[in-house]
Amino acid sequence: MMASTAPAASTAVAFGAAATPRGPASASAALCARVPAAAGGMRRSGVAVRCDAGADAQVRAVAKAASVAALEQFKISADRYMKERSSIAVIGLSVHTAPVEMREKLAVAEELWPRAIQELTSLNHIEEAAVLSTCNRMEIYVVALSWNRGIREVVDWMSKKSGIPASELREHLFMLRDSDATRHLFEVSAGLDSLVLGEGQILAQVKQVVRSGQNSGGLGKNIDRMFKDAITAGKRVRSETNISSGAVSVSSAAVELALMKLRKSEALSARMLLIGAGKMGKLVIKHLIAKGCKKVVVVNRSAQRVDAIREEIKAIEIVYRPLSEMYEAAAEADVVFTSTASETPLFTKEHADALPTVSDAMGGVRLFVDISVPRNVSACVSEIGSARVYNVDDLKEVVEANKEDRLRKAMEAQTIITEELKRFEAWRDSLETVPTIKKLRSYADRIRASELEKCLQKIGDDVLTKKMRRAIEELSTGIVNKLLHGPLQHLRCDGSNSRTLDETLENMHALNRMFSLDTEKAIIEQKIKAKVEKTQN
Repeated sequence: MMASTAPAASTAVAFGAAATPRGPASASAALCARVPAAAGGMRRSGVAVRCDAGADAQVRAVAKAASVAALEQFKISADRYMKERSSIAVIGLSVHTAPVEMREKLAVAEELWPRAIQELTSLNHIEEAAVLSTCNRMEIYVVALSWNRGIREVVDWMSKKSGIPASELREHLFMLRDSDATRHLFEVSAGLDSLVLGEGQILAQVKQVVRSGQNSGGLGKNIDRMFKDAITAGKRVRSETNISSGAVSVSSAAVELALMKLRKSEALSARMLLIGAGKMGKLVIKHLIAKGCKKVVVVNRSAQRVDAIREEIKAIEIVYRPLSEMYEAAAEADVVFTSTASETPLFTKEHADALPTVSDAMGGVRLFVDISVPRNVSACVSEIGSARVYNVDDLKEVVEANKEDRLRKAMEAQTIITEELKRFEAWRDSLETVPTIKKLRSYADRIRASELEKCLQKIGDDVLTKKMRRAIEELSTGIVNKLLHGPLQHLRCDGSNSRTLDETLENMHALNRMFSLDTEKAIIEQKIKAKVEKTQN
């Protein structure tokens, strides 16, 4: 998994404009656009459009009418949504399902995650959202009012932002629902879905999703809890199994791949060049040391970062070269690692062709190991006989080296993930009783208030003192509280015991039927109203 050293700046999706509203929102927008033109109160200055006061009032009236009509239409459809519970879903693609060319078009730079979440939650059927975008995956986690409609809206959003037709996207996307989606996130956090088993960078990236959401206020209750539980699962897997042993990061796999391609007798004497001294670059240096390398040349924009690495890492000779000398440094290297945030390729076919051939002792072939997304080395460089290019997709070769051990550790990790998954699902199930508790309390309070008023009227104000009124009110409240105590106790559950949880949910449905609380429909209508109002605003 890539760290933030290589954000997909050039081909990452752009978030300059919000996603086109769908359904009633777009209808009202169209009406708003037509009314002033018909009224003749519109004039243009550049691209700006202004309306006079009368047109503004007319626009607002039409928009309000459209909003009310849309809300009523949604309420009529509430029964349809009651048939399915809000779903947790993940829609995405990864190194396992899509080539790097497609992943880099969908990549979302970290600083754009809040904007992406804002756009996604503006879709009609999406309540909550989070984006996990790394060099090896682009995954969108959502809570959807409707599974089918929500998935369709997210796929359309991805298609619009990347410029890739939805039909082509679907060939590479995976879509998981509820417990499958949650399990997938837990496995991702634990490094089980990584190209290199147990790599630690993905756990840091999952943590960053939570931090980013907290800073922007973008994560909802369900998504926030799910990601936090995924972090817990990831930590447990690493501490309770040996999954982190061996090559556990993209950078370590890159070093292993490079040494695997060199002749064993010459591997440690190969001239190593690293372009980019960010987090990933620093890890490459550490893994080169672990393999016995004694010297590396580092090309970077500034010398300060290289000096800091040299100060920290004493076990290898680090030679600094400025960015302006990159091609001269490459001409003197047998292996070139690239890990930068460059928006355009650093090495094209022309650049590589101009470099001198490496010595026969090294096989006469210069290795380019590109661990950046977007890629720093063009794929066409491999067309040159004296060069070989390897990107993040090629790291699969390193992963295959220890298959049997990986499977054993993955089985151990699955036990932990199942435990954490049960805890999360129990927590989510226990939330279902909260609306019923509130609705039952409100129902009882309405009856109490109504009957209390009748009682006070019969007594009469001429007889009723303040002390008597207070005593009667306290009496009515006490009776209601004692009557509700039993039912409410049977609706409260911490979700830690599956048997107790099942009984609690049965009690909830029974109370809904007995008192005609209609909780589910009220919740759906509240969610729909919030979505329509957000879209209109």
